[in-house]
Amino acid sequence: MKKVFSRTGDGWPIELTEAGLMKEIEAGTNDAAERGKIPHLSEDERRHLFDLLKSTCKINGVEKGSEVIMTYDGGTNKIGRMGISTGPIQVLQLYERCFGADTTELSHLDYSFKPVKPIVHEFTHVMEQAQFLMVVPVFYGAMPNLGLYTKPDGPMGNPAELIPNGQIKEGKEAYEGAIELAVEDMVYVGSALYEAGADGINFDSVGASGDADFKAALVATEKLRKKYPNICIEMGMAGEFILGMHSELTHNGVRLAGLYPHEQVKVAQQAGVNIFGSVINTTTTKSFPWNISRVITFTKACVDASDIPVHGNMGQGVGGLPVCDVPSIDHVSLASKAMVEITRLDGL
Repeated sequence: MKKVFSRTGDGWPIELTEAGLMKEIEAGTNDAAERGKIPHLSEDERRHLFDLLKSTCKINGVEKGSEVIMTYDGGTNKIGRMGISTGPIQVLQLYERCFGADTTELSHLDYSFKPVKPIVHEFTHVMEQAQFLMVVPVFYGAMPNLGLYTKPDGPMGNPAELIPNGQIKEGKEAYEGAIELAVEDMVYVGSALYEAGADGINFDSVGASGDADFKAALVATEKLRKKYPNICIEMGMAGEFILGMHSELTHNGVRLAGLYPHEQVKVAQQAGVNIFGSVINTTTTKSFPWNISRVITFTKACVDASDIPVHGNMGQGVGGLPVCDVPSIDHVSLASKAMVEITRLDGL
């Protein structure tokens, strides 16, 4: 019986029978549908994914005319991690002129708003200069990162210590105080970079600290939208499920804890977000077909629920891709092709 080459969620090579491949696809979509209370992939969609995943090509791509926008987060950080010595503007130019990026992003090495605030002037002149040299949109991006506002890094109490000790009220108050501080920094930095010429602000890895993190990004979005009606705001999530670290936070009457992508996008859209970056986590113990089937099921529901562009996050450990330092190009391109053709999202 013919075997299909695949991988597990940690990148380990495996082989599946065609029957086993279809079984994994069905199990993945069933898991997403059950968790998110969303529709399963249809029989035609499962068959389409099955045919795609049997590909023996090293690189897969969509047909001409079916391309989507390619957005990049943390752009000026990633080239340096490979040991290539370049300045931020040169990195932006590499993304535009060598990698074919449709958007680029200026960012601080720490990739959080708090550490940028006291040195934001060092980024405004870079953003202004980049706008003279670049054709594609240049965003500024960073994480809310509420952990930086709690002890020992910030003034608020540490909920990770307070709540396990039974100090529930104090822990929730610490989260609420951290939200206020984070919003102030996000609006301050976002305003400075937007006025310096940024084509947009990217709130990235939103929800990494749970519902309080999501709340901070939503409030900051509303404040920036009110201040600059024409600003473009992208919101990329940290995970598929909003953890209830505070558990009682709401936004416009919607409880934030427990939201999946198709629910997150509605709240983000209402707050004034222009582009939503959905995230579905990779399970390392499951196969690539199981993971990508699950990702597509969640993402399709998100796209269907959204009135704004959805740019699915495809990277290490999300979007069905393996949790390893260098995901293989065969499965990166295959996952991207499947996402575009089945979910009909707007970008990756």
